[in-house]
Amino acid sequence: MSAIPVRQNHRKNRARRIAIGAAVVVAVAGFNGPALYRFGSAQYHDYTINRADYKAANGHWDFLDVPAKFKINSIHASLLHTGKVLLIAGSGNNQKNFDAGKFESVLWDPATNKYKMIPTPKDMFCSGHTQLPDGNLLVAGGTKRYEKLQGDVTKAGGLMVVHNENPDKPITLPAGTVFTGKENGKTFVSKDPVLVEKATKVFDKATGAFLRNDPGLGRIYVEARESGTRYETGAEDNYRVAGLKGEDARNVYGIAQKLALDKKDFQGIKEAYEFDPVAEKYIPVDPMNEARWYPTLTTLPDGKVLAMSGLDEIGQIVPGKDEIYDPETRTWKYTGIVRRFPTYPAVFLMDNGKLFYSGSNAGYGPADVGRDPGVWDLETNTFQKVPGLSDPDLMETSATVMLPPAQDQKFMVIGGGGVGESKKSSEKSRLVDLKDADPRFKDGPSLDQGTRYPSASLLPDDSVLVTGGSQDYRGRGGSNILQARIYDPSSDRYTRVADPQVGRNYHSGSVLLPDGRVMIFGSDSLYADDANTKPGVFEQRIEIYTPPYLYRDARPEVTEGPEKVTRGGSAVFKVKDPDGVMTAKLMRPSAVTHVTDVEQRTVALDFEKTADGIKVTVPKNSALVPSGWYMLFVTDGADTPSKAVWVDVQ
Repeated sequence: MSAIPVRQNHRKNRARRIAIGAAVVVAVAGFNGPALYRFGSAQYHDYTINRADYKAANGHWDFLDVPAKFKINSIHASLLHTGKVLLIAGSGNNQKNFDAGKFESVLWDPATNKYKMIPTPKDMFCSGHTQLPDGNLLVAGGTKRYEKLQGDVTKAGGLMVVHNENPDKPITLPAGTVFTGKENGKTFVSKDPVLVEKATKVFDKATGAFLRNDPGLGRIYVEARESGTRYETGAEDNYRVAGLKGEDARNVYGIAQKLALDKKDFQGIKEAYEFDPVAEKYIPVDPMNEARWYPTLTTLPDGKVLAMSGLDEIGQIVPGKDEIYDPETRTWKYTGIVRRFPTYPAVFLMDNGKLFYSGSNAGYGPADVGRDPGVWDLETNTFQKVPGLSDPDLMETSATVMLPPAQDQKFMVIGGGGVGESKKSSEKSRLVDLKDADPRFKDGPSLDQGTRYPSASLLPDDSVLVTGGSQDYRGRGGSNILQARIYDPSSDRYTRVADPQVGRNYHSGSVLLPDGRVMIFGSDSLYADDANTKPGVFEQRIEIYTPPYLYRDARPEVTEGPEKVTRGGSAVFKVKDPDGVMTAKLMRPSAVTHVTDVEQRTVALDFEKTADGIKVTVPKNSALVPSGWYMLFVTDGADTPSKAVWVDVQ
């Protein structure tokens, strides 16, 4: 197994560089004289992109007017059934905020452009999140400790595996427990309490004779009491546990490999919360069994939630110990099976109840374990690989969407790059149809250049907005990509649209809003200059993209209908000009971070036209339409969408 890829300078950033579209430069070049050229390079461009005909063809970008006191390092964003957007920073990838216990969330109402600070009880930076059947948002995991780069680490430390050979009882060791090496004589201290399960008695299957006790294990991070290289260890050793007496002293001991001054990765937390959109507050729930930093949470057909991957409380990849959250009891249970993924794996619920891992991930984890895409049957823990990727080593930092409609079970994987800080990036879009008897990836249309961190949002006209990203790792060398395009699944083509004004890379994402616009947030560039000499600053500005369909003369309007709809049942909604309605669909609201959003999906609805509206029928399949709140959109003959109406599907 290869080592976890090194990511240096994780917390540094770089600011955007300003770029003007090539088409504008060409247009301006037709004028004579340097003064006109200077005018064209800025003011003429601004004039062009604000023309009505340009907006109708390309859409338009605007900055969101966020008051200064509500500007945070938004790393997570989720659309709630109240129509508001929850932006989560936690400590915002800022060590000073973490040390000060400054954890932030902001609630934004797109309808009124009003903001509210939300008390945030733990550092939810790099947590996972998903929508729950009752409309609450589950947020699990986050940051226990920031990384320390090699050279910044002053005290030797690492993983201590505590063994308990007593088959009759577990033991809990408190924080501050002292471990002393039997061979090296060096002393280390635990940073947190640890529960060590009791040993398991092993018997001969044929004779029933007792064979041995397999010790219970507990994992804990330990650190030398003093600073300096002389406290490093070079080999495995057994460690005595101070303060134990009698049988505990005989049965409980530690084993550690090298304890050194090398880089220490971020460490995760077990805490979990539900955010209540109506009360507008976090509610603590049962903590996870495993600490997780960079986990993915995926909704299952019964409304429960599967938590996967992440870095644990030691800063190591969680060893495939997945667990399930039950919203009814607000408790977690292990699945009892092992499946390893890199962090933030893009794992989607399929319409047959199985799970599809597209290969997209945010990094961290061995380069050769758990990176192959495939279909995972959670009940049997069988995993059928999906072949055909033309660049399988460039899936890290890619984005994946379930193409509309969800009934087709077609997926697209966009961009990506090499493992760790690789300079390699991919311009490809890969397509796979999971309805095929033997599904295989094939290459679709390409982007203009290799693109890490592309944001991708499903639109209510069944197209996909793809925007932002950078060619190099975290925008190094001024490689942010100031481009946006819309993908049309029916024609399998990209169309360039208006360019965003801000570069977006690491820690960015996009969210479809109920009115059909798209919010784009975040970016955490490594450097602020093209020469890679100045540390960057987190991008707090938020942009709103208004697609071309909102610059048409009219749009459909849903005026009235039930708030609750039964899966498999029908409901009548009043619509202005029902004869003009061509499609109806449910869109699940986003919960996105690190350009990973396994929530969004578009479910096509069968419908009949009535005298003053439409009668829609919701599919009965809970794997296709998991319980929860959805946005109901209708479109007309020009694919112009209505504003969304919120519907609770159970």
